[in-house]
Amino acid sequence: KCAALKEKFPDKTVEIKETAKEVVEACGITYSMLSTPEASKIVFEGETGVLAGVSAGKSIVDCATLAESDMLRMNEAVTAAGGRFLEAPVSGSKGPAAQGSLIFLCAGSKDLFDEIKEDGLNVMGKASHYFSATVGYGTRAKLVVNSLMGTMLAAFGEGLALSESVGLDPSTMIEVISQGAVASPMYGLKGPKMIKKDHAPNFPLKHAHKDMALASDMAKEAGVEFSVIDKAEMLFRAAREDADLTVADEDFSAVFEKIHKESTSEFSKSRMS
Repeated sequence: KCAALKEKFPDKTVEIKETAKEVVEACGITYSMLSTPEASKIVFEGETGVLAGVSAGKSIVDCATLAESDMLRMNEAVTAAGGRFLEAPVSGSKGPAAQGSLIFLCAGSKDLFDEIKEDGLNVMGKASHYFSATVGYGTRAKLVVNSLMGTMLAAFGEGLALSESVGLDPSTMIEVISQGAVASPMYGLKGPKMIKKDHAPNFPLKHAHKDMALASDMAKEAGVEFSVIDKAEMLFRAAREDADLTVADEDFSAVFEKIHKESTSEFSKSRMS
């Protein structure tokens, strides 16, 4: 990917390094966005990882969705080495990233946030929100957003499956839903693809489930009743673990296939055959 980027922009400064440590040493500000807590731990804490390159004057902006404890650990390690740390998970997936319309949810170094907001974050996104100097608040905001998003899509999938199973035209129902109080851009974007079994990944189901599970843990710790979202998390978990469906790497809209698989309507049976 790095070589392709350098080839695509020959007039820009694209310098390729062999390790994360070398990248951090060469840059004043380093952005990172890794898919899972496990991947983040390896890249950050390895012998030639991010933390090995941090020294006084270096700044790390982490845009992944991790557990709050992961962000706290990274912040402690970066600041202990003399660096600055900004937690900046994003609301948005592949499409918004390509369009520069991500939403950054930030906590940590306010000086670093102010420094990069206009020329960094707002170039890659359409909005940047700063919650607290205390690292963890950005992750909390992201988990609220993603748990709600997953639950909304699960409910939408059930509604579409019901529409199909009682003889309603799903395309017409998507249009009806888009015209009412429950309208959502996500429904208009995902719905037509869902009924065609098109789940090309923008936000993989396995990552959506990871975030919902983290949100469920956060709710339990906070003492919040979370039964509706917990039920949706269980549906995503079942879809992720279904060895016959194999949709973990598909878009999170593929939870729709699990809904049909568990349904007993004649339409669902014929769709899954």
